Amino acid sequence: MLKELREQVCKLLRELPKFNLVCLTSGNISARDQQSGLVVIKPSGVPYEELRPEMLPVIEPSGKKVWGEFKPSSDTASHLYIYSKLADIHGIVHTHSPYATAFAAAGLPIPVLFSETAEEFGGEIPCSDFVLIGDEAIGEQVVRFGYKTHAVVLKKHGIFTIGNSARKALELAILAENSAYIVWLSKTLGAGEEIPSEEVQKLYYRQQNIYGQ
Repeated sequence: MLKELREQVCKLLRELPKFNLVCLTSGNISARDQQSGLVVIKPSGVPYEELRPEMLPVIEPSGKKVWGEFKPSSDTASHLYIYSKLADIHGIVHTHSPYATAFAAAGLPIPVLFSETAEEFGGEIPCSDFVLIGDEAIGEQVVRFGYKTHAVVLKKHGIFTIGNSARKALELAILAENSAYIVWLSKTLGAGEEIPSEEVQKLYYRQQNIYGQ
């Protein structure tokens, strides 16, 4: 069931440790099939180097597992909540990447100190309220705080990114970590001036509508 999508998600999951976005078995990726609405997600507690496409469970929007032998991620309820509220979102990534998670631990947003943050997120990456994991609560925070920027720092936990595909959500997770890293370094130099909001919107428009092929 959804063999091609499971292969795609498995390939993307292997990118998480490659970019130092996860530790051990933490983090997850899911993708929603646009035709059936079914969701492919990382199995719970399986090391990334052991993952194979046939290990990734397939979940109905109701939460019922319809394919696979492995138990789905403990964040499945939150992924499904996000998909139920945001029709244009078809990929979700959750990581504990070090610099972004440092902001999460401090309960701080990632500010717009350089152009890449403005171009990719259209503003600061907001920080959510603190909630416990395991049910829809994190998904509610992602929808509430991150529906515009497609990224949210989860207070005391990590970071979620969302996109029109799992690939796009992964790209945003990498860029969010890079933004957090650059801000961290900038702060050590005593810099802290943010880009004005009107300039942020110009940068964001150019990146989303003009840049690239």
